[in-house]
Amino acid sequence: MSIHEECGVLGVIRPEPKPLASLVYYGLYALQHRGQESCGIVINDDGLFYSHKDLGLLSEVFDRERLSRFPSGTMAIGHVRYATTGGNLRCNCQPIEINHMKGKLSIAHNGNLSNAAVLREKLELDGAIFHTTSDTEVIAYLVTKERLSAPSIEEAVHRAMARMEGAYSLVLMSAAKLIAVRDPHGFRPLCYGKTADGGYVVASESCALRAVGIEPLRDLEPGEMLVFRNGAEVISDRRYCGTKPKKPCIFEYIYFARPDSILDGVSVHMARKCAGSILAKCAPVAADVVIGVPDSGLDAALGYAQTSGIPYAIGLIKNKYIGRTFIAPEQQERIDGVKIKLSPIASVLKGKRVVLVDDSIVRGTTAHQLVKLIRDAGASEVHMRITAPPFLHPCYYGTDIDSEENLIANQHTVEDIAEMIGVNTLAYLPIASLKELVEGSDYCAACFTGDYPTERPNDMDKNRFQRKLSERTE
Repeated sequence: MSIHEECGVLGVIRPEPKPLASLVYYGLYALQHRGQESCGIVINDDGLFYSHKDLGLLSEVFDRERLSRFPSGTMAIGHVRYATTGGNLRCNCQPIEINHMKGKLSIAHNGNLSNAAVLREKLELDGAIFHTTSDTEVIAYLVTKERLSAPSIEEAVHRAMARMEGAYSLVLMSAAKLIAVRDPHGFRPLCYGKTADGGYVVASESCALRAVGIEPLRDLEPGEMLVFRNGAEVISDRRYCGTKPKKPCIFEYIYFARPDSILDGVSVHMARKCAGSILAKCAPVAADVVIGVPDSGLDAALGYAQTSGIPYAIGLIKNKYIGRTFIAPEQQERIDGVKIKLSPIASVLKGKRVVLVDDSIVRGTTAHQLVKLIRDAGASEVHMRITAPPFLHPCYYGTDIDSEENLIANQHTVEDIAEMIGVNTLAYLPIASLKELVEGSDYCAACFTGDYPTERPNDMDKNRFQRKLSERTE
């Protein structure tokens, strides 16, 4: 597959000052799959903010010496980023830090505001000067502007929420409070747990909490705001809960999230196994072995094998020291990345009829290269099974799909795609089966159906703000 991933956010508050940099680092490390372009950490030491952020993986940006420079503190937030609004520029690294009349503020954001362009234009007309090309800075301006008249930072966030549309799971840190917010549709996940000393940790996924030894308490409800203060007291503001239809992104279960995470009470591992089982029933084929594309295809391949009775095997080995192929911005780099990232096991594939299970096909180029790897290893037949329906429409909520003409399923039939990528047969998960993955819960599947929960924006090019700045100076 060749789709861009999400960002990951994390926040921590403790009753007493403690070293927090390592905790944030390891929590973010568990979220590295959600963003591999840049990362950052901000520590709050008695109202003074200490930060470091840069382009690259966590292991590239932070070493032991860099982490040791951070002071102890009572609060901290962190972020791993993949750019869905604003390019992969150093100025767009998060968390964003703001100095304003009422104090300091730092924000980490996962998602995408679908009305960011409209909001930014209004703010600029009011005199706002932007230093980044990301929609996160739009959120920061909204909050700080509302803070001028609001009695508290949480009230300012509440008022800003009334103006924002789209996906935003946020962790905000002021001098005295840590705030976690999930948008009213609940597009992106956010959960929290309690530390042994009475503090709290907020994270995009439960796997990050467990990575630092904390059991998750629960997910934030769509529209909920949690305010942590006074040494870790937590207050829930539910004024926006239930104001809009709950629409968590179904692709979190198919691809984005780590399989050991639990999102809104649903096991990601079990959802993927269920997808594979459904495909075995609705798209059976005579074959000798079932293999999955690491990592998100493995659980589904196991489900396909168990239901079909065809033996499951590891047929592709992933190089653990390279990021996901779609991180490379140029198409030729993506192609080369597939060869570096995955290696076929010839003894498993040679002379075999292979069922290859993957999470999606977006442009088709990566799938073509993957199939070629397997055929070059000696497979006699390749039957591809995809655990998502065909991508037909752009996503405006944080998935980097902004153009229908770039989606192979929007331009070609299933039979055409099968021929283009070189498989004997191809089958996608039926749209009607998506509800089985999340036990009948509602979800957003607009990238498959075109049924958007919010108004569709006119311009969602990820570099639209940067492009407009260039147009103004010409």
